[in-house]
Amino acid sequence: MNRLNDLLPLCRGHRVYIQTHNFPDPDAIASAFGLQKLLAVYGVEATLCYDGKIDRLGASKMLDTFHIQMFPYADLAADMRETDRIICVDTQKNAGNVTDLTGDEVACIDHHPTFVPVEYRYRDIRRTGACATLIAEYYAASGNIPDSDAATALLYGIKMDTLNLTRGATALDIEMLGFLFPYSDPDTEAGLERNNMEFADLKAYGTAIQNIELYDKTGFSRVPFPCPDALIAILSDFILTLIEVEVAVVASFREDGVKLSVRSEDPNVHAGDLLHEALRDIGSGGGHAFMGGGFIGAERLPELGNYPWARIRELFLAVLAKHGRA
Repeated sequence: MNRLNDLLPLCRGHRVYIQTHNFPDPDAIASAFGLQKLLAVYGVEATLCYDGKIDRLGASKMLDTFHIQMFPYADLAADMRETDRIICVDTQKNAGNVTDLTGDEVACIDHHPTFVPVEYRYRDIRRTGACATLIAEYYAASGNIPDSDAATALLYGIKMDTLNLTRGATALDIEMLGFLFPYSDPDTEAGLERNNMEFADLKAYGTAIQNIELYDKTGFSRVPFPCPDALIAILSDFILTLIEVEVAVVASFREDGVKLSVRSEDPNVHAGDLLHEALRDIGSGGGHAFMGGGFIGAERLPELGNYPWARIRELFLAVLAKHGRA
């Protein structure tokens, strides 16, 4: 089905913004970029936007590689109007990881579970390994061939979010990889996968390793200094590789609060639900069964007492115990 037939009428005659979650990762950037190029085929110009910042790892490398213009909300706020149309991509309004921008969120394209139901005029929320898969399907279903940049970006987004098809991949993810591959540039894609870390990032690895604590099959670790979101996710993936660990919880303490990443290989522990429930009264969080992210704002940290990390760990252990997993 060509879903563009429903989406395009909402965009025509309006200024359109494609908004990703705060601190967009490669899948979010690829999805927004691919959708922007596809809408342009039909004469709809869209501006890519986000709140927060772009991490210096794979995300910033994508912007440079494909010459993507993606604007922080601070640069657009003065000009945005309530009548502008916003398409949420790789996120959902009230998901906890996206700022409510000025404008009308008329559409949502996402692959995450819904924690706070919202009515959109256009809604495409399906459980796939990557949101880029949904955008790739828009090209395939509408008979449009993505150019090399769009195809390569979307392919890279799918590979990154599914950890090369080893995490949460669906039949549609695999099908869309096959669709995109002939139009992508293998050399550009390989370049994106290489050299995505800086020497300074090794300090975070060392600290995370030193701070690992094991509670049954759950591994906790904290980094008491700021880390990019992408690096925190990498660290949680790394800890999950330990044979003793089936659930990994990693936190980075930053000026704006505490960023958390969770990974789960335990079929009885849904990473997104664990985050959502553990942080319900102090922050926000969510995600897939196998991966998720959460955040506690700096203004809430005093509520955690003199030992915030110990309290955060207790919150997660309490949820795990409630479900018989700790």
